[in-house]
Order: sequence, then structure tokens, then C-alpha cells
Amino acid sequence: MAAAPIAADSNQDRLHSHCCYCSMQCGIDLIRTETELGWEVKPSQNFPVATGRLCQKGLNSLGHVLHPERLQLPQRRIAAARPGEAWQQSGWEDALDEISSRITSIQQRYGNDAVSVFGGGSLTNEMSYLLGKFTRVALRSKYIDYNGRYCMSSAAAAQIRAFGIDRGMNVPLDDIPMAKYIILAGTNIAECQPTMVPYLMAAKKQKAIIVTIDPRQTMTSKLADIHVNLQPGFDSVFVNSLLHVIVNEGLYDKAFVESYTTGFEEIAEAVQHFSPDTVSVYTGIPKEVIRTIARGFANAETGIVLTARGLEQQVNGVEHTLNYINLCLLTGKMGKPGSGFGAVTGQANGQGGREHGQKADQLPGYRMIDDPAARQHVAEVWGIHPDELPGKGVSAYELFGKIHDGEIKAMIVLGSNPLVSSPNSANVAEALKKLELLVVVDMFETETAGYAHWLLPGSSFLEAEGTLTNLEGRVFHRPRAFHTPGEAMEDYKLIRKLAEKLGRGAYFQYDSPEEVFDELCRASKGGKADYSGMSYDRIKASKGVFWPCPSEQHPGTPRMFENNSYYLPDGRAKLHGITPKKPAETTDRDYPYILTTGRLGNHYLSGAQTRRTPALMKKAMVPVAEIHPSVAERIKLRFGDRIRLTTRRGSLVFDVKISQEIHPTTVFVPFHWGGEHSINVLTNDALHPISRMPEFKVCATRIEREDREELARH
Repeated sequence: MAAAPIAADSNQDRLHSHCCYCSMQCGIDLIRTETELGWEVKPSQNFPVATGRLCQKGLNSLGHVLHPERLQLPQRRIAAARPGEAWQQSGWEDALDEISSRITSIQQRYGNDAVSVFGGGSLTNEMSYLLGKFTRVALRSKYIDYNGRYCMSSAAAAQIRAFGIDRGMNVPLDDIPMAKYIILAGTNIAECQPTMVPYLMAAKKQKAIIVTIDPRQTMTSKLADIHVNLQPGFDSVFVNSLLHVIVNEGLYDKAFVESYTTGFEEIAEAVQHFSPDTVSVYTGIPKEVIRTIARGFANAETGIVLTARGLEQQVNGVEHTLNYINLCLLTGKMGKPGSGFGAVTGQANGQGGREHGQKADQLPGYRMIDDPAARQHVAEVWGIHPDELPGKGVSAYELFGKIHDGEIKAMIVLGSNPLVSSPNSANVAEALKKLELLVVVDMFETETAGYAHWLLPGSSFLEAEGTLTNLEGRVFHRPRAFHTPGEAMEDYKLIRKLAEKLGRGAYFQYDSPEEVFDELCRASKGGKADYSGMSYDRIKASKGVFWPCPSEQHPGTPRMFENNSYYLPDGRAKLHGITPKKPAETTDRDYPYILTTGRLGNHYLSGAQTRRTPALMKKAMVPVAEIHPSVAERIKLRFGDRIRLTTRRGSLVFDVKISQEIHPTTVFVPFHWGGEHSINVLTNDALHPISRMPEFKVCATRIEREDREELARH
């Protein structure tokens, strides 16, 4: 264990912060103790989200911060960028001098766009904003995207098409107990956002009906009144059957549909051939269950639909999400207490991270980079001419294609581990090998850093002051609790210093994260994600302010669309008739099963933090594949055997769990590991044509028995 951290305020024995993991962003208190660590974590009673509760990850969030592998000095690779080769410590001046020199050389030879940036969805709003500005002003490159592309892009694209704006949840968490009918589709809240469960339990106490839709019976489905065991890829088919019942039985809210939406005829035509009798044959879901859910949701006084990655991480993910939005709009369950739609954000700042400049096509405030008015506004705030701003780049996974094409020669990665989190990750590894310069800013030598030329120590969540935006759109302040260890510096200072080395320091003269936030608010003014009415003082006093908040007098917007005014040109929401399409890969004789991936309750993202937290690691040391008993019988699985999963991209061996609680066609593997345990070696890198979301959740695979003794011999 590393040395006990030094409090930013040495006079305090109780420090406040927020958990670094999921999008609930629960409050934590750090209590000074006489133990080896010097501090312990307790749930905070002073934050209105999940007050008084923390999950196992939150309670153990000090584990990685104090890990002995924490980087404290810049590291330079001695030889070529290959895993396993030695690092040499360096001082900051030498490190930044050489990095900036190599960036300049690369851009002189290949152009400004030869240098790219890959960001993260757990960074603060200030750092998300700075990365976007740094890429476009200091590097003058168009190539930036972030790992949130793998998380929320399908839901974002769907909400923009339906509502004209994307805020993950358009209702606050406090609305959930007021909902009489709740549909949870492709989301395992009990493991991924555990402190959200009390909101669901409060709804159940008020006699709410809860429906879960998932290929697995998860911990969340055990809370449900109805569980729909749906094969991955069939969400639009299933929802069309619900809409068929609602339309043909006249259960839709005619007044709402006529007054506040467009596209009803499109819906009516699209669902015509999806009767419960027909869809039951395709999906195995009893027609009585389909009718029960459709009638129950339509007739309920209030209702909420929440979706997540299960249906969104597909090449048809935008369409699946639009169809669940259709359920809310068709039944008039929008803009009132206890009613609305939400996509449950996965990462700590998955919402704020995509609002202010990390996405390839966006500027701060959800402005589009190809909009002349947006460019003019942001350029004025930044003190540059609009023509100096580059155009839009490409999505996260496509950055690696640009490396293979020879267009990108250098990459800076901050707050992400794309080698583990990207699909078809062997292709990513090959791309990283081709880079002339890879700079990774992180707390640890991650799998991605194994290919880096420079590894720079980053700050942990307890060492970086800033704001974050949780899953319900609440912007809150996270104070700095500890000093960074060794010679590590806060990430915003690193960006400022690197900009200075590149000769663009005049645009990055910040002495605190608050100064960055104040500029962010000005840059977002007038945009859809308008933070201009916020300040650190106001956010602290209110314990969070919901965006949009366009003025100091504005109260913020906990519940979107309360006046049923939407952000599309005609002010109405748009219904979309969905014609279900096949996934990028379908099963066949060689690959007869569907591989799907997901999270575990005690791990987070690529596992770079949780795999270094002993209390969490001991609960899941390695990934375990979950299969149905019928599959185990078919491959003649014996006690002690493992299974081999093979796709068109590779083959891996896993320990196995046999469970009645998974769809018979499906195998589930968690994605929190790298190396020989990295399931993303096998996943499909097909992308949705609009959101550019990869197809993580539907992948044709072969399952074979792997005898342990035979494996050991090999």
C-alpha cells in the first residue's frame, strides 16, 4: 500500500467528495483514522442523491488511489513501444519538452490532423472541456473522441431525433417513486447503479409495476413483477408488438399525440405486422405477456421507461432506443411528475463528458462543430477566428482506422483504456503499434500504456477538483480532498503546461478549475446544454443544479419538457416507425450462439481501478462465462471443464457458470479484464451508421468444451 495521502486541508479530519464510479456519483465522506491508510470512506449524508448509501465500489474507492503501483513521475519508454520493455523515469520539463517537440515534428511532416486525442467519460466537466479546446486550439486537430462513444452514443442520437436534445434522463430520480409503471430495458441497475435501487423500491411500495427486459435474469430482474427473457437484438421486434397493441386497441393518448407529436401514421404503419401472436413465435415471449405489458403501461396514470447498454450497444441501437421512446410519447407519459424516458448513463460523467467538446462533431453546450453560428460563438469565447477551428473528426473506434490508414501518427490518451474497452481489440493493438508517438496519462500502466512511448502520472478523483453531471442531469461540485502523490499534477495543469510548450499557452491561462468552469459556462451559453446560469458558489449552495440553466435567475431544469415544448424545429416530439433490422452478424452453423457482454457489480469499465482494489478483486478474480444448461448438455460439459468461445475475430478460453437464468441462445461474459481474459478480443467492430456505436452486445460465436487437463498440457 502506498503512503497515506496528504489532505488538501490539513486542519480537517472529515473531507467531502463523490464516488468515482457510476453515474449516480454518490457523496462520500473521508474520515481521518489511525489506521495504515490514514482515512476511511463513509457514505455522505449531505448529498441528495442516494443519501446515506454507498455500494461496495464506493466503500472501497480508496483502494486504487493508495495502490503502490500509482505513477508519481513521468515514464519514458527506453526502446520501441512494445509491451514488457523497460521504462525510464523523467522530470516533467524534459518529458513535456520531448513530447511537444515530437508533436511539432509530426505535424510539420504530416499536418495538424496527424495528432489525435482519446478522452474519457469519467473526467470532470472542466477536463472534458479542456481536452476539446486543447485538441482544437493547441493541436489544431479535428481528431478527438472519447470512450463515452462506447456508452451513450446510441441513446444520444435517439433522443436528439425524438426530442431535439439529449439529456440521459429527462426526469429527476425523485420522479421514479411517482411512476406507476416502470420498464427497465437492457439495464442491470442493481449491479451497475446499486444506490438507484431504493428509488425503485420506493415505487414498488406505492404499488408500481416493474418490468425488466433482458436476456439474463439479473439482480435487477429479481425486483420485477414481470421479466421478459429477450434474445439480444430483438428489442425493436418486441416493442413493435407492444405498440401494435396500444395502437390497435386505441390505448394511446390521442390528445397528447395530436397536440405534441408528429409521426403517428408512421408508427401505425410500422407496427401493422407485429401482432403479439406473430412476435411470440419469433421471440418465445408469450402473447399474453406482451398484451399485459402493453395494456399495463398504456393505462397506468404515470410511467417511466429506462434503457441502457443492453439494447444500445448494437448496430441497431438507435432504432431500439427510439422505439422505447415511442412507448412514452404514444401514451403521453412525458413532461409530468412520474413520467418520462431515460437512458441510464454508465460512466461517472458520461453525461457531462459528451456535452462540452470531447465528441468528434461537437463544441461546448452541445453545439455542432459544423454550425457556423456555433463556431462563431465558441471562437469568440476562445479568442480565435472561427476559421481556425477544425471541422468534425471521426468516432472513437474510427480513430484507430485512421492510424491504420496512415492519417493519424500520434495519439494522447487521457482517462481511458481503449485497448480493453474497444471491440475487436486486436485491431486496436495493431494500430497502437504503428503510432510514432503514444502518450498515455493515467494513474497506472494500463494495457493501453503497454504500447505508449510516454506514460504520464494522472490525478485521481480525490485529487482533482471540478464539476460532474450525473445521470439525471444534475451538475454538482467535487472538491479536492488530497494532494497528488509524488510529482503527479492535476490533469488541468498538465494540459495547460503542454499547451504552453506547443506555443499556445496564451489560450490556457487558468489558475484553478473554477476558472475553467466559468469559461465553459460562457462557451455553453445559448447552446442546448446551457450551463451559463451556474457558478461554483451556486452549485455548492444548491447541492447541484440541473441543466439547462440559461441565467442566474433560472432555477435549473430537473424535469425536461414540462410545457411539452421540444427542441425540434416545430416544437413537437417526433415518433419514429421502426422496421427491425438484423444485427451485423447472424448465427449460423459455424457460429450458432450469441455472445453478449456486460458489467459486474464489483468492477468498473476496463478494471484498471477495480482490479487494483483487493476487496473488489477477490469477489471476481477472472471473468466467468455464463451459459444455459441446454448448452452445457449439448457440448457435454463436465465438472472442471472450461469453455472456448470462438468468433470471426479470435478465440479465448473462460471459466464457466451454468445458469437457468440466461437465454438458451446466449453466452454472457463481463468485459472488465485485459490480456487473455479480454472478451473484446472477440466482439464485433461493426458500427451504427449514425451513432458510430460498436456492436458489443450481439456477436455470433461458437462454444466448445475445453478439458482442463488438455488445456494444461498445451
